[in-house]
Amino acid sequence: MFLRTATKRSTGAFCDDLTRLRQELAAADAVLVGAGAGLSAAAGFTYTGDRFARYFGDFIQKYGFRDMYAGGFYPFDSLEEHWAYWSRYIYINRYLDPPGPVYRDLLRLVGDKDYFVLTTNVDHCFQKAGFDKRRLFYTQGDYGLWQCSGPCHAATYDNAGPVRRMVEAQGFRVGAGELLPPAGRAPAMAVPAGLVPRCPVCGRPMTMNLRADDSFVEDEGWHAAAARYEEFLRRHRGARLLCLELGVGMNTPVIIKYPFWRMTAENPRAVYACINLRDARAPGQIAGRSICLEGEIGAVLGALGAGDGLRP
Repeated sequence: MFLRTATKRSTGAFCDDLTRLRQELAAADAVLVGAGAGLSAAAGFTYTGDRFARYFGDFIQKYGFRDMYAGGFYPFDSLEEHWAYWSRYIYINRYLDPPGPVYRDLLRLVGDKDYFVLTTNVDHCFQKAGFDKRRLFYTQGDYGLWQCSGPCHAATYDNAGPVRRMVEAQGFRVGAGELLPPAGRAPAMAVPAGLVPRCPVCGRPMTMNLRADDSFVEDEGWHAAAARYEEFLRRHRGARLLCLELGVGMNTPVIIKYPFWRMTAENPRAVYACINLRDARAPGQIAGRSICLEGEIGAVLGALGAGDGLRP
């Protein structure tokens, strides 16, 4: 349906596009937000650099990991070491708040609208910022949930308490909105065997409820959110809909990007808006109803809320 090569908006039209997006936000009957990893990165949830080194310096030294994400796939020799790594990973990315105000700024922009959020992010930042959980669909899972590694049944389990016990067993201290490394010594790189999570039904080790293969569990909550998303789309078919895409790359474009392009093409009253640090673009077929802004997402959202101009 779409050309292979998408068209980019001229950076010279950036300020005009910012004004236009502000106008479309005000005029829209509803806003469909599509959020990818770039949005959380803009909020400060980075998986490399100082943040990675602060919490995983011992794993970096031992294994040479270059980023948090890659370390999550490493075949550790024991479940105790696996869960030492993953408990830190979960705690800082799911149970701590991001340092930046990006999600709160977004809520201020869309909170008075009939909105819905479709996201591939699994860090719970929308709910932590105050978004209505009934208006959220986390398609790829949640860092805060475990499932059977089999899986032997289609249920998920909250991991807040067990994860906290794991990080504390490594010597970390849970402070107010922070995870503090042990004072004067290196953290343990394994959790006690008794803390390794196992399925309450079959006894297999638990695993993350993250979509990586066909073992991903779509539980009752997942299906309920999917149904609410479909109902939102049904109610706004043909309406003045703003499809607002934020920080979505090309890893899984079939979940957000391509459907947003298709919805805009099929609905002559819809507008597609894309904000990304780079490579913000739209197909030529919907270029006349697209707003593509390349820039730091937090700065763009802040400018939209403040009514300021902003240069790319």
